[in-house]
Amino acid sequence: MPELPEMETYKSLLTQKIEGNKVTEVAINREKSINVEPKVFKNIVQNQRIVAIERRAKYLLFHLENGSYLLLHLMLGGWMFYGTADEKPDRTIQVQLSFGDYHLYFIGLRLGYLHLFSADEVKEELKDLGPEPLDVNFSLNSFLDLVKDRRGKVKTTLVDQEFLSGIGNRYSDEIAWYAQLLPERKMNELDNNEKVQLYQSIRFVLQQAIQYGGYMDQPLFRGDSKTGGYNTYVYNREGEACKRCGGTIIKDEISSRKTFYCTECQR
Repeated sequence: MPELPEMETYKSLLTQKIEGNKVTEVAINREKSINVEPKVFKNIVQNQRIVAIERRAKYLLFHLENGSYLLLHLMLGGWMFYGTADEKPDRTIQVQLSFGDYHLYFIGLRLGYLHLFSADEVKEELKDLGPEPLDVNFSLNSFLDLVKDRRGKVKTTLVDQEFLSGIGNRYSDEIAWYAQLLPERKMNELDNNEKVQLYQSIRFVLQQAIQYGGYMDQPLFRGDSKTGGYNTYVYNREGEACKRCGGTIIKDEISSRKTFYCTECQR
């Protein structure tokens, strides 16, 4: 599932491609991928300019010039491609937004969705999300205040979207590895130095993943050399040697989530 770095990568690349452009046509091939009648969706979205693209947690928000918003959550298996009809991937397209000869294809939206909302509806939809971990105002003191009463495990705390927004299964493992903490450790058992290390690891891992375009291996457009340049340290590396200490990466399950870590250097 795309997480904060992947959606941030999509945001920055799509801003270059479609911000300021008019949606010339809308095609809905799967009604369950949207939240209103297709005719209503088309009437509100078609002929509108994309005035801005914003990321919040694992969501993208497309701001339309009429004040409406398209809220995208790709969920498991969802991705996008931008290009001409000749470049279109040989995959089923659930929703398509056209910009003249170029099209933004939404693919794999079986669990994901592209919903149409007003400004107030968007605010209500996202109201329970926790702080953005890379926000300039999210300081170490903010983090320490946030975790002081937390008693859950490191893994389950990091993926809790009401605690912090945007971190999922993959990057929670990467963050715990970089912080040298076992993901099953309890937050209330961490000493102050470990909490500081966890905060620094959150910031570092997410920033590094954004720098390298996240993990997704499907390019956003033909010639896209940015998307998918991030290589994980532990996630999906069961049985491989740890890149830090040479120990063996193991796979476990914590709160029904597959979890990868090194028992040698994570404590």
